[in-house]
Amino acid sequence: MSSVAPVDLPVGKDLGSLEATERAEYGTKSARVKKRLTSRTATIASLVIAVLWTIPTFGLLISSFRPAELIRTTGWWTIFENWGFTLDNYRDVLLSTSSSSPQLGAYIVNSIAIAVLATLIPLTFASMAAYAFAWIRFKWVNWLFILVFALQIIPLQMALVPLLQIFSTWLRPMQAWLHDVIPIIPEQNYLPLWLAHSMFALPLAIFLLHNFIAEIPGDVIEAARVDGATHGQIFFRIVLPLATPALASFAIFQFIWVWNDLLVALIFSGGTQDVAPLTQRLAEMVGTRGQDWQRLTAAAFISIVIPLAVFFGLQRYFVRGLLAGATKG
Repeated sequence: MSSVAPVDLPVGKDLGSLEATERAEYGTKSARVKKRLTSRTATIASLVIAVLWTIPTFGLLISSFRPAELIRTTGWWTIFENWGFTLDNYRDVLLSTSSSSPQLGAYIVNSIAIAVLATLIPLTFASMAAYAFAWIRFKWVNWLFILVFALQIIPLQMALVPLLQIFSTWLRPMQAWLHDVIPIIPEQNYLPLWLAHSMFALPLAIFLLHNFIAEIPGDVIEAARVDGATHGQIFFRIVLPLATPALASFAIFQFIWVWNDLLVALIFSGGTQDVAPLTQRLAEMVGTRGQDWQRLTAAAFISIVIPLAVFFGLQRYFVRGLLAGATKG
């Protein structure tokens, strides 16, 4: 009979030394990656990309303050040779009462109303769904999560016509009835836009937030359960505070996506001034011949201000959210 020698398994101090070795190797890899990303070459490349990305915005800003005649005859890069500045462009698009002026005030309000709710709705439901997929064990949880992930593959253009038919048949009559019963509910067709943007955002939001929430240490969740905390208490008192960076990161992406959207707005807003967002008005200002460029540049730069304010206001959370999960704790 042949005998097989038992394999020596790492136990005790040997196991601890293995874990220490793995941590040391991971630390070395992280240091190498950090060194490459902060090298002089990477820094120069980042600066070049940032400058190239900023030049069009800078040109847009300069053009928005130039008179119409200078915009038509000279380029913005000749500002020192063809000097001239005016505030008439901004006055025309914001304060003018003329019927031919863009009158962007109402459209800005519409964009804010659409973007804020179209960000909060998917953020609310996605955070709860992500917690359920990460920490609640129920039948077919993995298959359901795969299904949610697969929904990201479906192009939103395929769902536009069916959604429009459903909203026209059921949603708008119901919204009018709700407005008659509860006058505080707006009569404008914001609801189709909120629901459409929320539906398109939910799969990606659930996937991203699940990856973050699933990395919360299990000891923290288990300790809360031992203390008698319910799922609601764990979610609101533990998970949400810890997931703030991820929530802020997705909120920035979703807000900017909805703010810059034109396709969904054209289909579901109805095109009326009481609902149409700013992007729809900008598209109308281009016209068939591209006239009134001085107004278009001013209006376009105004449309940039609010997303920039949102980004810089949540920037520290955004950076933390991007780095979340990149390193092991």
